Amino acid sequence: MRFEVSPEEIKRAKVPHEVFLTNLIGNHILMAVAAGGVAGSFPWVMAVIPAVSFAMLGYTLWRARRSVGRDPWYVMCHWQVCARRSRLFILMLTLLLVAIALAWAAHVYGGLMKEATIALVVGVGVLPVMVTVLVLVIVESDSLYHANQAKLPRWVVERFPNPDAVVIEHDAPAPAGHH
Repeated sequence: MRFEVSPEEIKRAKVPHEVFLTNLIGNHILMAVAAGGVAGSFPWVMAVIPAVSFAMLGYTLWRARRSVGRDPWYVMCHWQVCARRSRLFILMLTLLLVAIALAWAAHVYGGLMKEATIALVVGVGVLPVMVTVLVLVIVESDSLYHANQAKLPRWVVERFPNPDAVVIEHDAPAPAGHH
């Protein structure tokens, strides 16, 4: 749905998407490549990436909670969109940390070979996070575009209704037989 909002609201509504994309692209892609270059001699440098990510995701969740009742409705809704995706990404990062912990325990206490430990971490932890990052980059880029176009997804409008919002354009109805 497209709404009548001010240029200032559009500018402020883009901020949560920019923060989220900075985490995904700047931290999880660019920093991961840079840290990967030195990880052979100093593997703990890779821990910086999830630490920075959890900090940025935590900020997004805190700011989204704070935006309710504080920011203009349109801006607040875009913080809620990012908060929802942040929770999903926190879940994926938590699964990665669990995979790392289980693989480490299996290696140290269960005698799992080093190669099998690495394969477990990569296959169960890193690969799903990488796929999630790529999907979220696409989805968030689209949301950033929509924020610039004064659009909101239907679910957030239904969850945070605003009877004073001026709708410019409704979403096209789903074709018959599709839900």
